[in-house]
Amino acid sequence: MSTSAYRSTLFVFASLATVPAGAAVSFEKDILPVLNKKCVDCHKAPFEENGKKKEPKAGLRLDASWAILKGSENGPVLTPGAPDKSGIYEAVMLPKDDDGHMPPKGDDLTPEEIKALKTWIEEGADFGGWIGSKDGMPADAQMATTKEVKPREHDLFYTALEKDVKPLADDVLAKAKAAGAQVSAVKVGSALVRVDFLTGVSKCDDGKAAVLLALKENIVQVDLGRTVITDATLKNTLSQLPRLVSLDLRQTKVTDAGLEALTGLKKLQSLNLYGTEITDAGLKHLAKIKSLKNVYLWQSKATEAGVKQLVAAIPGLKATVK
Repeated sequence: MSTSAYRSTLFVFASLATVPAGAAVSFEKDILPVLNKKCVDCHKAPFEENGKKKEPKAGLRLDASWAILKGSENGPVLTPGAPDKSGIYEAVMLPKDDDGHMPPKGDDLTPEEIKALKTWIEEGADFGGWIGSKDGMPADAQMATTKEVKPREHDLFYTALEKDVKPLADDVLAKAKAAGAQVSAVKVGSALVRVDFLTGVSKCDDGKAAVLLALKENIVQVDLGRTVITDATLKNTLSQLPRLVSLDLRQTKVTDAGLEALTGLKKLQSLNLYGTEITDAGLKHLAKIKSLKNVYLWQSKATEAGVKQLVAAIPGLKATVK
């Protein structure tokens, strides 16, 4: 996806409201008002102005659900259920000096805004029945809006993962919060949770991260990006999370030796190692995690040759050092 497409798309989300822990993000309540107020004027069906035809910027329309899912002139910008496959999320996570970083000027998205965006996508980017403008809507898209919605692979996966998992006790959640962890359900009513330390990354060390052990049966997503954890957290804590699906270790001091401790994680699908000291030696450990689908290695010490070997070892894996 081009920088221009990132820029035009991300503008939509730069001012999303935050969402209370455990609450689902409502498209019509939390996102649509922002689109209508700040974005749709530049991203709607073609129209005439002063005798000149105006096209939506980057070919991206945000005035209809089917158009948003269609994406821009450069392809899809949103993959429901997968932030790591959605350009609108990846762009805000890029380093500020990267050409693709969004927004390119002004203040970056706050941790809360990034979390709101990520949560909406993780919850399936559900439009709640909203269709929006039908101007230019293809016949197949119109048919799709009236079809019975089949369960998504993402939803089926998490439903199976949640089997026999009990909700976390209040005292356990209180201790996690006291340690600086933010815990929220992956969707309303779910016993599965995501955990991050976004409000105190510089204070999150191996000791603070150890609080995850008390939640280990319920955790499916962990964000430890930019914290001061070491390999000890990987060996003593993360390796014991049986349902861990997504792990963010960007810009931490983890090493190749620490990655070896993750080889027993049978559900792990996404691993972010951007800005770490990981080398090709660490990729050899990752090659043993056959459930992996996405590995992010931007600005790490891994080489293209090493990534090529990793991708060859795990069919369907997407990994890049660029």
